[in-house]
Amino acid sequence: MAPYQVLVVDDSAFMRKIISDLIESDSSFRVAGTARNGIEAVEKISSLKPDLVTMDVEMPDMNGLDALKMIMKKHPLPVIMLSGINEQGMRETIMALELGAFDFIRKPSVSSTLDIKQVGEALLEQLHAAIDARERKAAREAALQQMKVIHTAPSGPKMIDLLDLHKPEVTTAKNKPLQSAAKKEQAALNHHSAQEARTQIAKAKEAPKKKEARQDTSRRAKSVLERKDLKPISKTKQLPSATAATMATKHAGNIERSAEFTQLVAIGCSTGGPKALKTLLEQFPASFPAPIVIVQHMPPNFTKSLAQRLNTFSQLEVVEAEDGMILRKGTAYIAPGGYHLTVAQAAGGHFVASLSQSAPRNGHCPSVDTMFESLLPLQSLKRHVVLLTGMGSDGARVMKQLYDAGVHSTFAESEETCVVYGMPRSAVELHCVEHILPLHEIAPKLVQVVK
Repeated sequence: MAPYQVLVVDDSAFMRKIISDLIESDSSFRVAGTARNGIEAVEKISSLKPDLVTMDVEMPDMNGLDALKMIMKKHPLPVIMLSGINEQGMRETIMALELGAFDFIRKPSVSSTLDIKQVGEALLEQLHAAIDARERKAAREAALQQMKVIHTAPSGPKMIDLLDLHKPEVTTAKNKPLQSAAKKEQAALNHHSAQEARTQIAKAKEAPKKKEARQDTSRRAKSVLERKDLKPISKTKQLPSATAATMATKHAGNIERSAEFTQLVAIGCSTGGPKALKTLLEQFPASFPAPIVIVQHMPPNFTKSLAQRLNTFSQLEVVEAEDGMILRKGTAYIAPGGYHLTVAQAAGGHFVASLSQSAPRNGHCPSVDTMFESLLPLQSLKRHVVLLTGMGSDGARVMKQLYDAGVHSTFAESEETCVVYGMPRSAVELHCVEHILPLHEIAPKLVQVVK
């Protein structure tokens, strides 16, 4: 198979050479061209039509952020940002992820061969993940198109067979599937396109039921908000939380953020997480009656910029967690990059954030499994655990342990809205997820169950 074509964008000729060499160390990829700034990048994407782009954040003439906006509008494709560790670079990297960049890596230190190697490994991992995500999306879209063709074809025995053979898999953990639908389909049909078409047909049949369920969820969430005398948050209009009036309300103590609570929400995410967290957190009311602890796979220093950015969108207080910080309801705590975040009960009865720099787990520090594991002994709390978009399986194994131990509720983002359907899929396959929902439906459901 021909290698995937990559465009490398950086204002430094030396860095373009380093990144190009790292990419071409994997035979799956070839550097189709390079560009010195965003203007050249947009032009070369039009002519070269690459499969992927690596983009420096800070460049002259047109920076990576402005170029990304144009790329996502004119030629949407996976873009991996390369960021320096200065404050402006980190802040703009978080904004790039909100705009649709697939992910980012920090720029390597040119004086360290080991650092270049480590960055290269991370870059290749992201390139492979981006291609996999793109091809999975293309396969779903192709199956949907084939389903439309089948629906318009005259009915007959073959059509009836495709509809009747499918036995949809039950995806809630409380109803274990008798047999994997995917395995049954593979045994029944070896032809991939027919298998995909049949799956999509079944989904289409279930769509009215799902729509009705979503409407019911929205009605119930709205009812909960009304009972609490709160205004529901618009999903289409950006919250005016960055205005002086709203910020004054958040920080002047007008909203009580008590350390007394009986429930706690824990969220894990990775690739695609910053954008997902923005969508999620901006839907919670300021008076949400529980703290939220979050692990987002991210290098040191970037998590502080992420917390500051999310704090401008959310009615919750969003902070980077500090060791010994007392947890308060209506506040979201993001694990600092390079530190594991756990929750513990202090002598006075309060629950506190605890940070450690122990060895990475599942290749990550912070690790979702480590955070989830700390919730196991906290049986006095109603615990709600959530896995959002991300590569790998971090968090799934301990979510299973929490589910088996009787945790109050478990959530996973559904494939349709994930940038990478890795961590949520791992949990779903362990049959420990009660609520499998598209991203925009998770917060309303949490508002409903966390009372």
